[in-house]
Amino acid sequence: MQVQVNGDAMELPAGATIVTLIEKMTLAGKRLAVEVNEDIVPRSQHPEFSLHEGDRVEVVHAIGGG
Repeated sequence: MQVQVNGDAMELPAGATIVTLIEKMTLAGKRLAVEVNEDIVPRSQHPEFSLHEGDRVEVVHAIGGG
């Protein structure tokens, strides 16, 4: 299936979850915020939140600084 991630098309297997996407992007273990179709998805829901064809996903890295 194809989803839009940060404005770019990405192919994922059918039934992929947010965790699948994060692993494919090699961002596992990073501090992230994920939004699907303009709704923020809490980290606790990432393992079971299924993505669907045409979903628009935004992944934002949390960066510390001062």
